[in-house]
Amino acid sequence: MTSTALQAVLFDLDGTLIDTAPDFAVVVNLLLERHGKAELPYSAIRETVSHGARALITLAFELQEGDDGFEALRLELLELYGQHLSVETSLFPGMHELLLWLESNNIPWGIVTNKPRLYAEPILRDLLLSERCSALVCPDDVTHTKPDPEPLLLACEHIGCEAQQTLYIGDHRRDIEAGKNADMKTMAVNYGYIEADDPAENWQADFYVDHADEIQALLIQHF
Repeated sequence: MTSTALQAVLFDLDGTLIDTAPDFAVVVNLLLERHGKAELPYSAIRETVSHGARALITLAFELQEGDDGFEALRLELLELYGQHLSVETSLFPGMHELLLWLESNNIPWGIVTNKPRLYAEPILRDLLLSERCSALVCPDDVTHTKPDPEPLLLACEHIGCEAQQTLYIGDHRRDIEAGKNADMKTMAVNYGYIEADDPAENWQADFYVDHADEIQALLIQHF
């Protein structure tokens, strides 16, 4: 494999590069406890994390956006999360080795996430990834978020790579759609926050992996 065959690798953040579900589970259940409600099982919270705070409030309190109390609960959840960003969050198993391999082969990597920069940047600092990441694109940086290709193309602009020679890796249908809309190769990760009613095999990604430690071999084989 040569560094010219694959110019860059871009990752989704939550559920792909890092496992943030344990911290979300803690803060969702803290919020439920505050309001006198029973805790939710970890599995239910985990598969909802990719949809953000609004979806977590709907899950936990059976409220819809616009209902009385919804916005106050959402803000309370985000305040709790801001105090609990990196307590149990970590790279997924195999990701540390993959990032080292990319760097040793002079392949830059970046992150395109729907997570606000307010939360993404501190987590990357805590995990000692900030200086290693060649691009971080958050919703704050663009007009249109995934599945629109705008954030992925902006990441390519920051890195200086061609979209057609970039791989985007994600754990949600919108990640694969965004990658395809940007004319990138796409990889779906089955270890992420996959919803039972929307399995990754249905997303028409170019590649699928069950574990992060499978990614390097696929890159060597196909690029």
